[in-house]
Amino acid sequence: MKHAEKELASLKDEIGQMWRLVLSQLEKAKRAYLDSDVELAREIASREKRVNSFELKIDSDCENCIALYNPVAIDLRLVLSMMKISIMLERIGDFADAIAKYIIRESGAAADDTLKAELRVEAMLEAVTVMLADSYAALDTENTKLSGRILAQDEVVDEIYHDAVPVLAEAIRSGRISAEYGLKTMLIIRKIERIGDHCSNIVEEIVFYIDAKVLKHSKSAD
Repeated sequence: MKHAEKELASLKDEIGQMWRLVLSQLEKAKRAYLDSDVELAREIASREKRVNSFELKIDSDCENCIALYNPVAIDLRLVLSMMKISIMLERIGDFADAIAKYIIRESGAAADDTLKAELRVEAMLEAVTVMLADSYAALDTENTKLSGRILAQDEVVDEIYHDAVPVLAEAIRSGRISAEYGLKTMLIIRKIERIGDHCSNIVEEIVFYIDAKVLKHSKSAD
C-alpha cells in the first residue's frame, strides 16, 4: 500500500472513531434528557473536549494530505468530505453537550414528562440517533442507497419540530407551564432539529464522496 493510501485509510479510521464518540454522546443525551439523569449529563459534558480534539486533528490531517499528496478524483472527494463531516460531527457533539448542560442547570426543576410525550421528544431524539448511525453505516459500507431513508427521517424530525410550536404555545397560554420553561424546551427541540439537519448534510457529503453527485439544495434524493 502506498503511503498516500495509508494516510487516506488512517483518515477514514479517525473519522470513524470520532463518529462513534459523537453517536455515543447523542445516545447518552437522549437518555439523560428523557430520564432527567444529571450524572449521565455530566459524563457527556466531560467528554466534549475529546470531540473537539478529534475535529482539530482531522482538519489538520486533511490539510496535510492535500498539501503533501495532491489527491485527485475520488481521493480528493474523500479528503474534502471528511473535512466537512468532521465539522458537522463536532457541531452535533456541541448540541449533545448543550442538552447535557441544560439538564445539569435545571436539575432542581420538576420535569413535565407528560409534555415531553405530547411534544414527541423521544421520537425526535430516536430519529436523529438513527440518522447518525445509518450515516456512519453508509460511509463504512460505502452504500449510498441508505441516503434516501436517512433524508426521509429528517422530514419526520422537521414535522415534529413544527408541531411542537402550537403545543408549547397552548401550554403557556393555559398556565400549565411558565413562559421560561416553554422557551427553554423550545430551544432544546430546536437543537435536536439542527442535529437532523447536520445528519442530512453529512449524507450529502457521503454521496458526493462515493458517487460524485451533489445533493445540496436539491428537493429530493433517490
